Amino acid sequence: MESIKYKRIMLKISGEALAGENGYGIDFQVAKRIAEEIKEIVQMGIEVGAVVGGGNIWRGRQGEGMDRTTADYMGMLATCINAMALQDSLESIGVYTRVQTAIEMKQIAEPFIRRRAMRHLEKGRVVIFGAGTGNPYFSTDTTAALRAAEIEADLILLAKKVDGVYDKDPKKYSDAIKFDNVTYMDVLEKGLQVMDSTATSLCMDNNIPILVFGLDTPGNIKRALSGEKIGTLVTK
Repeated sequence: MESIKYKRIMLKISGEALAGENGYGIDFQVAKRIAEEIKEIVQMGIEVGAVVGGGNIWRGRQGEGMDRTTADYMGMLATCINAMALQDSLESIGVYTRVQTAIEMKQIAEPFIRRRAMRHLEKGRVVIFGAGTGNPYFSTDTTAALRAAEIEADLILLAKKVDGVYDKDPKKYSDAIKFDNVTYMDVLEKGLQVMDSTATSLCMDNNIPILVFGLDTPGNIKRALSGEKIGTLVTK
């Protein structure tokens, strides 16, 4: 058995990551690769919760002139589509999975019930949390922080397109500096692009570390949970 630092983790995957190079919709080759990486860490004995964003299908701010609440609910439905796609990819390779949603939709998923989610995790099932918090004005980053606190996760793995936290956008600036470690207050005070302020504050209040890493490099999830120095760790 490989040494592992964490017993239960929350994996936050952006919707854009599922889109792959297409930039829109779901690239099922990418979904399958992510599923295979999740399977590896489940086989290591790690309990996995997951939240997937919906930006590959819908972003609330793209609905120009639209009522914010309506736009946000549309985004929540997009996360459910992504959750089902990831569930299908996981189950196709033999990983037992449950989708729980904050908005009740009995025909396709369980409602979010904390005790049931905990029991699924204890039995080695991956639990994917869809529909955000069930409330407008809250991001899927906040959902990941909230659900991580509720299921008592040891760590949030924040899968990004970039390989960590930088002082400025590394895609725009060649002299951007990458941080190995930052504090929650650094993120809030310097406006670093990690999570939104609500999610960051929630992690800080509940002392949940966040590991920001690049999902594009195969095997990074396992490396991170085996203790390799990758990405940026956000702590107190």
